[in-house]
Amino acid sequence: MKMPLVAAQQVNLGEHLKAQLFWMVQPLPFWPRKHPEKHFGASRSGPGNMDFLAPRPTQDEFARHVEEGCPYRADDVMKPEQAVSTGTTIMAVEFDGGVVMGADSRTSTGQYVANRASRKISKVHNKIFVCRCGSAADTQALTGFVVNYLGQHAVELGKDPTVNTAANLFKMIAYNNKDNLLAGLIVAGYDEKRGGQVYSIPLGGSRIRVPWACDGSGSGYIKGFIDSHYRPGMSKAECLEFVQKALCFAMSRDGSSGGVVRTLVITKDKVEESMIEGNKLAFGP
Repeated sequence: MKMPLVAAQQVNLGEHLKAQLFWMVQPLPFWPRKHPEKHFGASRSGPGNMDFLAPRPTQDEFARHVEEGCPYRADDVMKPEQAVSTGTTIMAVEFDGGVVMGADSRTSTGQYVANRASRKISKVHNKIFVCRCGSAADTQALTGFVVNYLGQHAVELGKDPTVNTAANLFKMIAYNNKDNLLAGLIVAGYDEKRGGQVYSIPLGGSRIRVPWACDGSGSGYIKGFIDSHYRPGMSKAECLEFVQKALCFAMSRDGSSGGVVRTLVITKDKVEESMIEGNKLAFGP
């Protein structure tokens, strides 16, 4: 029995479409614009024909499409982008009646300055703040969780929570996720129970109460300055000048620290914020 011509054409058309769809859904390698024989090899018919596809790149290889005339180097374009990090200098000092916190404002992505005026001192509650260094995404997410939980705790208590409670919340989350987070924190503030307090929470999630704390990529440049100039019992004005001078020294030496100097003075009565612009630093680059 002969099949009608129209039906035969439909069958052939269907097989043709199936073949096209099969090749459309296959992951294809990068198609070169010039000299395809270098990528696909020469066929039996001649060097210009492509009878087979080149081996597909492995999953470990990173490839990005680059337009002709791109002004950037190929090795720079093909390199995966780095995460946004806060290569930074943060610091906090305790005095009788409160604490002084300070930080620079440079946020970097590798060698690129992503934000020159960022805020690395984040508010956790009315008289509790945190200085953040490490991965910007990790520290911001961690701070958001603590703000949420501490707010619920304050509602249940009916009064302001303590700085120790906030530091413990940061410590618990940081320690339970120590293999996935890159976060160095300094939690400081004032409460009626213990007065001014400074807690250092380095990588790994430990919690240590200290009279002063300094962290970040610029902290290594000023540890000697801090050891030689810090003394117990300093006044509020002396602590503020000490923090500002230390941050200026770090910013003049550390390439990942820069921008402006932000300081915060937390006492029983109020929270005072101040800033030194980059062109007015005591010890600039």
